[in-house]
Order: sequence, then C-alpha cells, then structure tokens
Amino acid sequence: MKKVARPAVSFTECVRSVVAGIPRGKTLTYKEVAKRAGSPRAFRAVRNILNKNYDVDIPCHRVVRSDGTIGGYNRGAKQKKALLEAEKRELM
Repeated sequence: MKKVARPAVSFTECVRSVVAGIPRGKTLTYKEVAKRAGSPRAFRAVRNILNKNYDVDIPCHRVVRSDGTIGGYNRGAKQKKALLEAEKRELM
C-alpha cells in the first residue's frame, strides 16, 4: 500500500489548538497543555509559545502553573488575574 502524506503540524500549532479549546472559567497547566499537544516534557516551550501569543482567539490567560499560581502573561500578571476572575464571576 502507498503511504498517504499527512500535512505536518508544528508543536506551536498544536499548543495553540489545545489552548483555544480551553472553555471560559477553566484552566490547564503548562504541563497539561504540553501533554495534550503531544510533548509531555515541553512545558517550558509551551510557556515560551504563549508568551509570544497576541492572538485574541488563543486564551493563553487560561494556562497556569502546576503549583496553582497564575504564572506569567505577556500583558502582565495583573491583567491575567483580572481576566481569570472576571470569567469565574461570569459563570456564577
């Protein structure tokens, strides 16, 4: 049988896809995003990818650190915390 070539999907695209699927009011850890994107040990790469994200359709503020703290955000930690709190209030 002839093999069918699949289009290559980069790790960055996988990360963005995973993060885009996080619903309002929910969070994932950097480690969980890396795992779902296919590279469980690449949590630092996830952080770097999201730090460079300015696409409003990719809710990178919904990704937090494994220790429960909110972690960094390219628009500032205060903004990230405010966004997470606002989403939590919307669900109540």
